[in-house]
Amino acid sequence: MGTIRLGKRTDNRVPLIKDFLPLAKLEDLVFGAWDIFPDSAYEAALHAGVLDKDLLAKIKTPLQKIKPMKAVFDQSYVKRLSGMNVKEGANKLKLAQQLIEEIADWRKKNKCARVVMIWAASTEIFLKQHPVHKTLESFEKAMRENHKSIAPSMVYAYAALKSGIPFANGAPNLTVDVPALAALAEENKLPIVGKDFKTGQTLMKTIIAPGLKARMLGLDGWYSTNILGNRDGEVLDDPASFKTKEESKLSVLEYILQPEVYPSLYKDFSHVVRINYYPPRGDNKEGWDNIDIFGWLGYKMQIKIDFLCRDSILAAPIVLDLALFLDLAQRTGMKGIQEWLSFYFKSPQTAPGLYPEHDVFIQLMKLKNTLRHLRGEDLITHLGLEYYD
Repeated sequence: MGTIRLGKRTDNRVPLIKDFLPLAKLEDLVFGAWDIFPDSAYEAALHAGVLDKDLLAKIKTPLQKIKPMKAVFDQSYVKRLSGMNVKEGANKLKLAQQLIEEIADWRKKNKCARVVMIWAASTEIFLKQHPVHKTLESFEKAMRENHKSIAPSMVYAYAALKSGIPFANGAPNLTVDVPALAALAEENKLPIVGKDFKTGQTLMKTIIAPGLKARMLGLDGWYSTNILGNRDGEVLDDPASFKTKEESKLSVLEYILQPEVYPSLYKDFSHVVRINYYPPRGDNKEGWDNIDIFGWLGYKMQIKIDFLCRDSILAAPIVLDLALFLDLAQRTGMKGIQEWLSFYFKSPQTAPGLYPEHDVFIQLMKLKNTLRHLRGEDLITHLGLEYYD
């Protein structure tokens, strides 16, 4: 989380965010999960191959105690995965009720005062909003009828919100960003946020694109390709799941560069995104970008980026930050869409009719100003005239 500046630069007040806010303590956190595989957290971590075996050996005992509950899963929404640790129910509403009961039992068993749910599961197939998503009544009717527009992630979101639990969507699929669930969050005074964790290539785009725009450097094209060999890569090898991810990745540059405002610089630029499943790479994703730009008098230039990253290592701190911030938001009475947390997402959820802010620097300013506001501190505008009066 880093630090946060308070007051004037000359005040030298720069506390750690974790010391500035009344966040839950790490030692008080309890982790639970659902998964289509029955492996304990230790077995799953060994299989994923992200963390060193020596490190895992040191925390083997507590990880072995974390065993997943049976998941709500339908392979028609994630075609490249299958598993046996799956719930059965007459319909999707019955499955949601099973989740609600499990949440209550898990909360009681672990003596948790508060709970937060974060969807960190695989990318589902691309879905558009449907009339069944319009109201809670139509949504629940669709669940009873096993309507195909109700994806498993929506079942989890519904169960969380019915249980009085804030919900974050870390994948790009349509989940809590439908009117029925947004209204349910408002009604139950719960924070919601999404979607699609911003970790690798898109993080780089939201860092670099604002710089190009700030210096009025034009863009002819941005070609992006990825290779990764983890389960995420396997899922995205299916065209229907890739379509969901592609929609999330492609939207970033359009919003940042504003081609309608700067047509001579950004109109009709080519933006191509590819993801390739390559098993030998495992969790160590590699993202290549070729950026064709032009400057003064139209002279052409290029930027090349080769980002060799570790997908889960980049994503795990985001999950932890979101759990702590959503818990804080609920305790301070914040409800509905939490746009101030857009810093963590590729496709930030916003109020209807409001375009999302993708510039990572603006997002960080929004996040930190929200934290200042919560603690009664002055917001920082960076105007700075007071230093020269």
